[in-house]
This record gives sequence, C-alpha cells and structure tokens, in this order.
Amino acid sequence: MVSRVELFALIRRDARVEGLSVRALAERHGVHRRTVRQALGSAVPPPRKTPARSSPVTGPLRGAMDEMLRADLDAPRKQRHTAHRIWERLVDEHDATIAYRTVSKYVALLSYSWVVIGLGVGVGGRRGRAGLGR
Repeated sequence: MVSRVELFALIRRDARVEGLSVRALAERHGVHRRTVRQALGSAVPPPRKTPARSSPVTGPLRGAMDEMLRADLDAPRKQRHTAHRIWERLVDEHDATIAYRTVSKYVALLSYSWVVIGLGVGVGGRRGRAGLGR
C-alpha cells in the first residue's frame, strides 16, 4: 500500500514517461479517474475533508458542565467535581439521558484544554505516594 503522495508521483511519472490517457492511468493504478486528474493537476494531494459534527447529546448540557467546572476553579482540590459527580448531577437535576463515558471524555478534554491555556486545573496531576510520613 503506497501513500497518497507516492501514488500521485507514480501517476504523474506514468503520464509523463508513457503518455497514458486518464482512463488507462486509472485502470493501471486502480483509482478513480477523478483521482488521476487531481494527480495530474497538482503533485500534492488535496487535504481530507472532515465533516462538521454536531453533538446532539452534549450540546444542550455543555453550559451546565462548564458552569460546574468553572465553580470548581475556586474550590479546594478535594471538593472539586469528579466526572462521575457531574454525570450524577446532570441525570438528577437536568433529567439528562447521557452516558457516563460521554461526560468523562468531555470533562477530560475540557480540563486538559484549561491546563494548556494555564487555568491550573489538571487531569491526573502528579503521581505520588500519600501517607508515608516522609
């Protein structure tokens, strides 16, 4: 399996050296004629298109989750909301039907982005042994 860039190079070489038609190049390399035309037009393949995805479950609840996590910025570390507690509150207070995994992924992503921008809330943190008295 060759990469897309290598495939484009092979197509361009075959067109230049052997003078094959678009259809013959498509058959030889096992690709669509549109791909051959793209390769002949540019040596660099076009970037992949990523669809804009909606989040029908977390969309309406993001404000509530953000509010809970923002309130935790001032709270002591042991009193902050865990992903499980946020999920419980969403189910109890907002009658949400959302999976725990969805909430935990969102909280981890948001917490990580806050660490990157420097708000000081982290996921994981330092690993150490507690209670050894040293």
